[in-house]
Amino acid sequence: MSPSPAAAPCPHNSDPVVSAAYQSCIAIARREARNFYYAFLALPRPKREAICAVYAFMRHADDISDDDTRTRDQRRADLAAWLEAWHRAANGEPTADPVFIALADARVRFNIPLDLLDQLVHGTAMDLDPVIADKPDRGEAGEARPWVTYATFEALRRYCYYVASVVGLVCIRIFGYTDPRAEQLAEDTGIAFQLTNILRDVREDAERGRLYLPLEDLYRFRVRVEELAALSHSRQLTLNQRSLLESVAKRAEDYYKSGLELLTLIDADARPALWVLIAIYHDLLRRIEARNFDVFSERVSVPVAARIAILLRGLVQVFFNRLLRRR
Repeated sequence: MSPSPAAAPCPHNSDPVVSAAYQSCIAIARREARNFYYAFLALPRPKREAICAVYAFMRHADDISDDDTRTRDQRRADLAAWLEAWHRAANGEPTADPVFIALADARVRFNIPLDLLDQLVHGTAMDLDPVIADKPDRGEAGEARPWVTYATFEALRRYCYYVASVVGLVCIRIFGYTDPRAEQLAEDTGIAFQLTNILRDVREDAERGRLYLPLEDLYRFRVRVEELAALSHSRQLTLNQRSLLESVAKRAEDYYKSGLELLTLIDADARPALWVLIAIYHDLLRRIEARNFDVFSERVSVPVAARIAILLRGLVQVFFNRLLRRR
């Protein structure tokens, strides 16, 4: 991928249809992206609109993939049809879908490769291809229920690449960068975010037959798949279970270091937004660690007041950046 050169600020789009489409995407991000949206607010308007368009696109793909009222085969077919419709819109065919309208505009403005957006959709579809654990869980009728899981961390890392690192690669196209090192750092930062999500969502994922903890790590810490599913009811962690979750947190902490390096490589007007995003996600990880990895008794989150405080610090950075540019 070629770097995204620093350029003059992109003017706001005056086309009322495109402007309305962006507003629809912003509404989706405001409603659904509880962590991301706070960071978006620290971006200049054209970049904020583009990021919201990408988020709305990703959100819709996730919704199709997660629709439990449809079979896996039906969801795959739905995703394929939706992606085909997006390709037609991206190639200039008329569409009434506001997400497609906004994203098509953002893709051209910020030179976002179509292949990266395809990879975003591929990432959501990976949950539709279960890998059966050694001893699959059994439902009430006694039938085997396959688990979505991964044998090794390298296999999990590939999953994280498609569902999170690709998001980072798209975002830095919008943020702007010239140093190609930013690409690997964006990939690593995405993995830090996804590992944090995995820790936060262990209980909910287990209840849905998903386990995003490598089987090699379960074996290393002598934890069985069934134990984590049972924790959604008992919620009393053993030492081995806690050590397993702590190992995920340590990996995430290592990847967060890449985020701090990435901050120095993107355009100055986007740095406060990335800083806000990293700060919120890192705060979430630290709250999980502070609870001694009890992510079963209740869902761990960053309180609204804490997110606002982080956002305000980011907006202060925006204010000082503008002052410096005016001198």
